[in-house]
Amino acid sequence: MTAPAGPHGIVLVDKPAGWTSHDVVGRCRRLLGTKKVGHAGTLDPMATGLLILGAGQGTRLLTHLVGLGKTYSATIRLGQATTTDDAEGEALGEATAATGLTDEQLEAALDALRGDIAQVPSAVSAIKVDGQRAYARVRAGEDVQLDARPVTISRFDVLARREDGPFCDLDVVVDCSSGTYIRALARDLGAALGVGGHLTALRRTHIGPFSVEEAATVPPRGQDDVSLPLQGLGEAASRTLPTLVLDEAAATDLGHGKRPRVPAVVTRMGAAGTGAGADALVAALDGEGRLVAVAAVEQSGHLRPVLVIPPGART
Repeated sequence: MTAPAGPHGIVLVDKPAGWTSHDVVGRCRRLLGTKKVGHAGTLDPMATGLLILGAGQGTRLLTHLVGLGKTYSATIRLGQATTTDDAEGEALGEATAATGLTDEQLEAALDALRGDIAQVPSAVSAIKVDGQRAYARVRAGEDVQLDARPVTISRFDVLARREDGPFCDLDVVVDCSSGTYIRALARDLGAALGVGGHLTALRRTHIGPFSVEEAATVPPRGQDDVSLPLQGLGEAASRTLPTLVLDEAAATDLGHGKRPRVPAVVTRMGAAGTGAGADALVAALDGEGRLVAVAAVEQSGHLRPVLVIPPGART
């Protein structure tokens, strides 16, 4: 198996406001000098914060990163609902005074949105309905009704509260499962309080163990001499999966699609997990910490390769 030329790894980027996730991917393709760049989850243009990009063989690892939990900081304006559940949409009806809400009322509404809930995504989301994005159908004038889906909100806390005319602005922090829509939380919080609500600011600060503090700033267009820091595939996989370090023979076998036994090849486990049970996925590394494969630990005690990285692309 021959790896294509070009960089291979993971890039953490702090997306600026006004850029689409596709804009960032296009910019990074130019900076990295490769067309093979993808992302693990998008952010709306108004949002800022952490995007995980994969370059070269790193695009294949993204499959194992998209389901990681996320943390957001956001501002919710209570007192007005909008067509898009954020500040870019049109107001729905007249503003409702939200300044008289008590802390007890607010906490009760927040608590109802914590834990395992069924959330109806925003109608202007990128979810496909009969092959077309929901937001495209909304822009075409259709009335889009999306089904509720299970999400988990581990944290939904108010950090600060301000009043602005009839509105009550809340700075919040949210820890949630992948697939959660923060705009929908703003909408549902306002609806529960009877005053309407929408999102006015959003920043993603964490995706699993990855933090926006590690992320690179996207240089302005025209500054093409800036290099983006690439995180090795072995390092990135080890932060999200239990880790096995293989001896040379086992690494060769696994790299060729064979199924070496686990007890004969383990020199270290852990890092991202508490161990690898049967059918668990692990990051299989060579002696230099480079990613050989993502593999499943079978009941028989063998490693079954799920994603094999060609030798020339291992980082």
